[in-house]
Amino acid sequence: MNRTLITLCTYNERENIELLIPELLSTVPDICILVIDDNSPDGTGQYVDQLSESNPQIRIIHREGKLGLGTATVAGFQYGIEHQFELLINMDADFSHQPRHIPEMLSEIKKTDVVIGSRYVAGGGVVGWSLRRHLMSRTINLWARLLLGLRTRDNSGSFRCFRVPCLAMVDWSKTVSKGYAFQEEILYRLSRAGCSFSETPIRFEDRRFGTTKINMYEAMTAVIDILKMGYRRLLRQD
Repeated sequence: MNRTLITLCTYNERENIELLIPELLSTVPDICILVIDDNSPDGTGQYVDQLSESNPQIRIIHREGKLGLGTATVAGFQYGIEHQFELLINMDADFSHQPRHIPEMLSEIKKTDVVIGSRYVAGGGVVGWSLRRHLMSRTINLWARLLLGLRTRDNSGSFRCFRVPCLAMVDWSKTVSKGYAFQEEILYRLSRAGCSFSETPIRFEDRRFGTTKINMYEAMTAVIDILKMGYRRLLRQD
């Protein structure tokens, strides 16, 4: 039985998914792929349904609507825990995270609990971003390190490999954030649980199809959510 689960949270990602799933299966054949779809109007969920009928490695969770990245990610975690996978890789479904980096992450996880596909360590980088996007990302990462005590450099990306037993150590119902700050909160919760971290370089490339769902409102919401977590940390409420 495959013991590694790749989770993809989707909303209107059909064009990307049609190309990404075959590439994942080619790059790392011995995996299962779980798509958590928020009732995408473009038919992403229905397309994955068709794939899953002929390939047991492909699975899907249908949700009623656009319920947020944080809750979708937790749904993937819960699935991995309940089905007793050993490893879980979470990544974006739009090709900003390249499958070619996965073998290195699977090698690195042998030495630690959490591997971060990092844009901000030697060898990593970003392709196709505006100056504003760079500033937003760097600011959020600095904010997270200062307020949450994180030592890792890339805390806002979602390309990560986890040991599933470590995910099971956290009560994810207590999370504060539901949007993009959930990426920082994951690391914060796991660090509080005593998990170890490492970072391996990736080249982040802007999405292949569709438009980004990150905007200034989402960025400001993330800043506020991290502030809330930092305040709770100061008061030792977590």
